[in-house]
Amino acid sequence: MRRIAILTAGGDTPALNATIYGAVERSNQLGIEVYGIMKGFSGLLDSRVPHVNLNPLFVTIPEIDPCCGGTAIGASRTYISSEDAQELQKIAHRLKQLKIDGVVCIGGDGTISGMQSLCELFPCVLAPKTIDNDLGLNYINEPNEWHLNPETDEQPGFHHRREHESIALDEIVNYATPGYATAVFVAVQAIERIRTTAESHRRIAIVEVMGRHSGYIALGSAYGQPDMILLPEVPLDFPAFSQRVRELYDRQKNVVIVVGEGIVDQEGKPLGAAHASTDPAGNILLDGAAESLKKMLADDFGSEYFSNLRRHESAAQAIFTRKVGHTQRGGRPIRFDRFYATQLGGKAVDLLVEGQNNSLSTLCYQENSGFSLGALHANKLRDQWGRIHARTVHPSLYDDHRFQPSRLGIDYLSPIFNNAIGSDDLELFRSTFFQRGNLTSRYQSVNVDMQKRIRYLED
Repeated sequence: MRRIAILTAGGDTPALNATIYGAVERSNQLGIEVYGIMKGFSGLLDSRVPHVNLNPLFVTIPEIDPCCGGTAIGASRTYISSEDAQELQKIAHRLKQLKIDGVVCIGGDGTISGMQSLCELFPCVLAPKTIDNDLGLNYINEPNEWHLNPETDEQPGFHHRREHESIALDEIVNYATPGYATAVFVAVQAIERIRTTAESHRRIAIVEVMGRHSGYIALGSAYGQPDMILLPEVPLDFPAFSQRVRELYDRQKNVVIVVGEGIVDQEGKPLGAAHASTDPAGNILLDGAAESLKKMLADDFGSEYFSNLRRHESAAQAIFTRKVGHTQRGGRPIRFDRFYATQLGGKAVDLLVEGQNNSLSTLCYQENSGFSLGALHANKLRDQWGRIHARTVHPSLYDDHRFQPSRLGIDYLSPIFNNAIGSDDLELFRSTFFQRGNLTSRYQSVNVDMQKRIRYLED
């Protein structure tokens, strides 16, 4: 194998550049050229295939900085349709014209689904990334637990009927994905800062974190010590929830609640009211779970409750919401993400060299030996209809009576976050955050330098 291509697809994460760096560094060791395809799969759909040589003379270009969030080669949510055979053939032909021997895709469940059709024509592997931590399995036979419901609204519905009441941590396939730890780090900081405001002003704060179907970020936010955590996987029992909020507020005069953006009611409907539109990945846009929950609490408590306590004039004033938002996706990755992202990127290159196709590099965990690298064929992620589902938080990791991680959930989180932050992370904040030069010089975007390096197929 003399030359490979690498692309980043889907939403950005803090660890994308670190994964690219790991793949390129491993390629340098093996004497393999690496072309970075600009803007993910959309770069392959472009007849000119904009690309950058990431390791001329087998030296990684300086723009690929593992300590910098985002991706220097750009990303998009454009995917290749499996039904467009003609376009697939064109893509394969373009790759052959570039003398590419294999492709490393960096992405999550959407990327690996989009990669399936290309794998039938060209060797492809995946290096995992997603802040949602939803690429993997709680146990190897989990895909077999999905069942197809009768068609509703012209769309097939899938139902997950779990057969395991608990899980063993060493059986988890792909224990944690690069980007997840940093996203939790950002969420925890936000929760700690919001706590003091809620505490000072006797208010109830509802903090919304990302996680449409998978509540791993919300689960990890327990490190910020919120009073209650709501996951998308567990339908909200509102009477029990409201009663617990009331108990906490009566005792400590403030409450901090963390909600995953995709939390649902007892009927399985998202609390965030749905728009008619969808995002670039085809997901239904939500108005906001936190805002919906605020309204429900305000209606249940009533303004008289707060005014009688002489704390606030109305329930709307007493309860406030904040979205952590896209800050979870960006910025410098913390040490856990930097280290394992580079390792998984390098492992993906090894999979190509070994002749594997449609496989992904994985992060495994054993209590006695810690983390190690592994691999899995993508077919193991599919259900019997060929669909790859997002991994969700297993019920055994969450205590729905306490609205907190269970003992097993704590055991799951600990290996990821013990020593997840490096001393260099802290030193960077101390030495550069308020550097005088930040006031006198503009931000230097990597896009400017990468644009100078772009080449095209016709060149």
